[in-house]
Order: sequence, then structure tokens, then C-alpha cells
Amino acid sequence: MSIIKVQAVRSDNIYKKIMEAPPCKKNDIYRYEMMKPFEKKWACYNVPMKSAQPNGYDVIMASGMLGFLLPEKIDEKSSESIILLSDNQFWDNCQKSIERSLKCFTDAKIDLPVKEYLYTILLADPESPYSIMNDNYCGDGGIPGYIFTWLVPSEHTKSRLPIALAHETNHNIRFQFIKWHNDITLAEMMISEGLAENFATHLYGKENVGPWVSKTDIETLNGYIKPIIKEGLGVQGLDNLTAYLYGDEMAKMQNYFPVGLPYCAGYACGYHMIKYYLQKTRKSIIEATLTPADEILREVEEFWDEA
Repeated sequence: MSIIKVQAVRSDNIYKKIMEAPPCKKNDIYRYEMMKPFEKKWACYNVPMKSAQPNGYDVIMASGMLGFLLPEKIDEKSSESIILLSDNQFWDNCQKSIERSLKCFTDAKIDLPVKEYLYTILLADPESPYSIMNDNYCGDGGIPGYIFTWLVPSEHTKSRLPIALAHETNHNIRFQFIKWHNDITLAEMMISEGLAENFATHLYGKENVGPWVSKTDIETLNGYIKPIIKEGLGVQGLDNLTAYLYGDEMAKMQNYFPVGLPYCAGYACGYHMIKYYLQKTRKSIIEATLTPADEILREVEEFWDEA
């Protein structure tokens, strides 16, 4: 098998440069030094590096919509966050998390089509409702070869980020074998998220499950969430999926339709559904990660009636 390479874009150095730059230079430093290496990832979402029109939709606007700290807000008040982000041991822990995650699959003799992985750790906007709801850290690993994570730096969020990176690396691997399609259903999305979080707890222990799962208790899951989600398993499109996956509050913030669900109900349900699948089939999380959604769904029919 070919050698797998994992490389970081050290955002701390770029943030220092942005902090010290005049306002008129901040956006371009962010655009061309931080985000240019991820241009292919952004292109998959149809986000240009720079809009043809002033203040148009591009990587700056998209970053703000995702809850990243915008370059215009990075000044002397950001220095403490940048210092926390500059911890070499922290970056080493993150690097090792991705390498360890990939090694789980290469050790199982799985030949990963993507050989090079690029990641970075971005500052999250502490005032963003997305940051607040997600306990100040999050990630995106949906495009193979590229991983974003973002956080409001603290010793707590820094300790959580390697776990989040294992989750995102699992997405990175699955979507090398299971082709993404824009008409993906709620059931398929829940399977992907459930696999990723079960993989993260496989590496780091179930006590380190993310807030997108831990904030939902089993009684609420079985008594309230499952019946609503069961009715929506075939739903498609972000406007319909968002409330099921992330909850009504986040859906309303994005002008999508509410369905009566709390924070990240679909994530929590997906986690427990995959946990049920793994226990029933005795498959490893490595094997399950590469299993098509329809095969998994056939094995979890009883999950919906389990109290």
C-alpha cells in the first residue's frame, strides 16, 4: 500500500499575521493563506475564493455563516485565543488522532484511495449560536482529503478536538467508498453520523461522546425522538433534513422547517442506531464504516420499536 500523508495548515501563524495586519489586508490573508489550500473543498460546495462582486458570496461570507471567526474580528482581543491555539503539543495530538484513525483502516488491509490529507484548526466565533450550541467546538470532514475543525480555544475544547477529528476522519474515509449524492436521505445521514461518533468513542472511550449525543437522554430518545424521526427517515434536502439532524432551533436559524425536535436529535438517534447495529451484527466499526446504508437499515428495523 502507498504511504499515507497527513499535513496541517498551521492556522495559529496565519491568525497572528491577520491580527497584526491593517483592516484592508485581513480578508486577503485569510482568503489566500488560510483557505487557498482548501480551495478544492470549497469548490465542492460551490464557494469561490473571492466573489466577483464586492461583499458577495465567497469564502469569507461562507466562513461567517458556518460560525468561523471572521478575519475582520481578529485583532488584539484575539491574542489570548491565538496563544492557546499555538500549543505545539495540541497540534501534535490532533495530527496523531487523524493518523491513528487512518491506521485503523490501513491495518485492516483497506486500501484508501486518498493518500494525502490536509487539515486545519480554525477559530470559532464565541458569539455564534452554533458555537454556543456545540459547546464551542465542531468539525467538517465530508470531502475526502480535507478536514476542518474549529473551536473557541480553552483547555476543555482543546482536549475535545482530537476526538472530533476522529469523527471527521471517519467521514473522510466512508465517503471514499460510499459515494455522496445530493438527494441523500435522513436515514443515510444518520448512519454516517452514527458511524463517525461510534468510531470516535471506539478510539477514545464512550465517556468522550460528543455533546451532539450526550445532551440527549435515553428516555427522551425512546419516548419522544424516535417516533418523529422514524416518520422522516426518507426525507431529503437540507431544508427538510436540518431540523431532524440538528433540531428545530438550528433549523429556524437557517430559515428551514421545524419538526418538533431538540438539539441534534438525529445525531443522537444515529449514534444509538449504529450502536444497536454493531451489537446485533458483531461487525467491527471499521467494517461497518464501509457498509452501504441499505444493508445497515435492513438490520436495524427492530431498533425503532426498542424502548
